[in-house]
Formats: sequence, C-alpha cells, structure tokens
Amino acid sequence: MVFDDKKGLEIALEEARKGLAEGGVPIGGALIAEDGTVLGRGHNMRFQSNSAILHGEMAALEAAGRLKGSVYKNCTMYTTLSPCSMCTGACLLYGVKRVVLGENSTFMGAEDLLRARGVEVINMENQECKNLMARFIKERPHDWFEDIGE
Repeated sequence: MVFDDKKGLEIALEEARKGLAEGGVPIGGALIAEDGTVLGRGHNMRFQSNSAILHGEMAALEAAGRLKGSVYKNCTMYTTLSPCSMCTGACLLYGVKRVVLGENSTFMGAEDLLRARGVEVINMENQECKNLMARFIKERPHDWFEDIGE
C-alpha cells in the first residue's frame, strides 16, 4: 500500500504555510512511510534559525531522528518545491525511494539525478505551492535570491 500523495503533499503544504507565517521561506517537507506513518515533517528554517542547511526536506529528516537505513527505503519525501542538490543528496544518501514535489516551475532542482539513481519522482504541479512561492518572491526577492545563490 502506498500512502495517498495528495495527503502527503498537504502535510508538506501545512509546513510551508507555517514557515511563511514565521517569516521564513514557504517550503515544507514530510517523510512518510508507505503505511502513512509520518516519520518527520518540517519547513525551511533558514531565516528563523539562521541556518544554511535547514531546507524543508532537511528539517523533515532532522525531525525524523535516527532511523534504521531500511526504514528510508520504504518512504516518500513530500516537498512543496523541487529539491535542491543538497536535499536531493540527502534523499539519495538515505535511499528514499520516492520524491513527490508540489511544483518545479519556480525552481528546478536535481530531479534528473534522482531519476538517474532510481528514485521515482512525481510532480503534482500544485497551484497553492506555486502561489506561496510567487508571493514570497514578490515580497522578498532579495531573500529568495540569497537562498538560491544568485
């Protein structure tokens, strides 16, 4: 049984909304097992924690804590935005088998690398994910371009 991707993305969206409300980048993530157990969830905390690495996916992995390697292999990482190289690397390192993303029109991450390494990648093309990012970029372009290195 595979957990419902719409429900998984909604959990990541809840985190993205929370991040925006806290003054951060509205990107959320959730690591969810096939049976629907939410192992970890989180949102981008770069501004709130003055962190270079706490992206939504990294925060979800951090919240999951230490897990046996075999656990990750039956999980999906849900993220509201296409994962950057760092977050892609973390998913590959731990053997996450699926990545479901909200959208990739705002930012195209390392999806090809995920696919090349056998990870199933699904783009939900979710309008709310797009709208959250568009609002953030319009209101705080300097902060967005800092995050993506431009």
